[in-house]
Amino acid sequence: MAQQHAAIEIGHLTKTYQTGQGAVTALADIDLEVAEGEFVSVVGPSGCGKSTLLKILAGLLPTTSGQALLRGTPIAGPRKDIGVVFQAPVLFPWRSVLDNVMLPVEVQGLDREAHLKAALDLLALVGLKDFESRFPWELSGGMQQRVAIVRGLIHDPAMLLMDEPFGALDAMTRESMNLELQRIWLEKRKTVLFITHSIPEAVFLADRVVVMTPRPGKILHTERVTLARPRTLDVMTTPAFGEHARRIRACFNSKGEVDA
Repeated sequence: MAQQHAAIEIGHLTKTYQTGQGAVTALADIDLEVAEGEFVSVVGPSGCGKSTLLKILAGLLPTTSGQALLRGTPIAGPRKDIGVVFQAPVLFPWRSVLDNVMLPVEVQGLDREAHLKAALDLLALVGLKDFESRFPWELSGGMQQRVAIVRGLIHDPAMLLMDEPFGALDAMTRESMNLELQRIWLEKRKTVLFITHSIPEAVFLADRVVVMTPRPGKILHTERVTLARPRTLDVMTTPAFGEHARRIRACFNSKGEVDA
């Protein structure tokens, strides 16, 4: 039996797609547990099934076999206790920042007044106090992604899924967003599954880094990150950080499938 405190339990999960050329197995026999409040990063080569795994956990795709549980109940479709942040912020340009944040509240039929203060508090937490009436086109890419993170948190989900949320940002903005996400996570202690192509980003943010094989995606290695928190960007220059990154990088061949 899985430990009771696990927030996410994935057992023997396999996903096969039917294509014009026949069956393609994207994920094969995935077993993974994520503890309540744990931050887990997932890295792997392009096409290894990282995003497929996230879509299954979001309830957007069914499994072919095996199961995924959130707090002990099967994930069989979209759920109100899951938040998702994608690579693109996906903000509606005609809605203000506040109205974009409140979208899950509207869709789920939750009490708007009860969530209004939470929305304003979260916007202040990510440095967007007084921006609630602005529109997405008035914000930088990093600011838009902060709005998307707040939208993912507004309904107080049990789990936050993040699919390369900073992949489209420039290097300096990406580093500042890594610091920002760490700060939010330390404040909220949500269970996070974070997909990235960047090994340094994975190590910087996570309690554990899960390394996946090329398709069909399997778990090849799990790296427990022992760096103290809160972490500053300077930690990336330390021997301990370098050792974590080296062990993860050693899982990949010389073609460099993953960003160094």
